[in-house]
Amino acid sequence: MTENIDYGFEAPSAPALYAEGEAKAYVDFAPTDATRLEGIVSALRTVNDPEIPVNIYDLGLVYRINLKADGMVEIDMTLTAPGCPVAGTLTGWVQDAVSKVEGVSGVTMNLVFDPPWDKSRMSEEVQLELGLL
Repeated sequence: MTENIDYGFEAPSAPALYAEGEAKAYVDFAPTDATRLEGIVSALRTVNDPEIPVNIYDLGLVYRINLKADGMVEIDMTLTAPGCPVAGTLTGWVQDAVSKVEGVSGVTMNLVFDPPWDKSRMSEEVQLELGLL
């Protein structure tokens, strides 16, 4: 039986999704790519921001996920603050987690700061958990 999981692809905090550089809605991905995308999101949710005990996906730090036909994945992410002392370590954690997903042959990480991250990028669940709503 398949578990019905809300991956948050339609949430305001969800990253932009791409296939081979072309913007796509989640529902437009082929079944195998959708499965790979779900695995990537599950992997991203295993990586917590060290300053805020919340995973980076629901925190809204992941801005873009680009799936490529050869199994490569390109991820744009940001930090809660540009001077974050664990920037290099955090991107490595993300790369390690996503590279373990079936169908992923490699991961390219891009650290971006435009637009700057703010609390509005957090999922509603995270805002409730942190007492911000």
